[in-house]
Amino acid sequence: MNERNVDPQAPHEGAEPMASQGTANDRFKEGFPAWFWGSMVAATVVHFSLFKFWPELEAEDVSVNVPVIELENIQPEIDIPPPPAAVARPATPLIVDSNLVDDDVTIELTSFEENPVEHLPPPPDEVEADISQRYVYTPVQVDPRMTNREEIIRQVERVYPALLKDAGIGGSPLINFFLDAEGNVANFYLRTSSGHQALDEAALSVAHLFKFSPAMNRDKAVPVWVYLPVTFRPG
Repeated sequence: MNERNVDPQAPHEGAEPMASQGTANDRFKEGFPAWFWGSMVAATVVHFSLFKFWPELEAEDVSVNVPVIELENIQPEIDIPPPPAAVARPATPLIVDSNLVDDDVTIELTSFEENPVEHLPPPPDEVEADISQRYVYTPVQVDPRMTNREEIIRQVERVYPALLKDAGIGGSPLINFFLDAEGNVANFYLRTSSGHQALDEAALSVAHLFKFSPAMNRDKAVPVWVYLPVTFRPG
């Protein structure tokens, strides 16, 4: 007869499986409402009992008496400097007798009879200054206006150094322009550097291409100096 190993914990054939008793968390959740409402009822009964049977019950005074510390008014010792010396007043004018003043100190009247025109020194020779060499202010009523802005923008873009443009480096060198009476650029030079020599040289290379309307002083066209920035801006 063959023997078989039988597990004593295994359910027997035909027996019904035991009901699962659940986890501790499940049992706690199931009993929570009873514990909660029981605690609320007990707390309510305790509070009503205290107010019913011991209405004179008071809390114990646990305040602490702290002595008041009085601070004296302590004035710091400060050395006050003496007041500054009074400003000296001007000398008091003296009143003198007018008879002491010599009449010879007065300037005699001059006249053309005593100083004829023939004896006067000749006027200085008129020397016409060349204002086209350096910046000189010229009074005008109508300022010159650049007339080929679009062309200058294209030329500036053409001479923009590629290395500086690719590196995102720009600048605005300031150029002085001398314009003749017709508004043509007769002279120019660098007034303020942009900080990059390559940009300064590029601006000077297109300065002769600028065109302006004439500057007017009243109804007369006059030569004039102007200054403009030549801006190199990376795209």
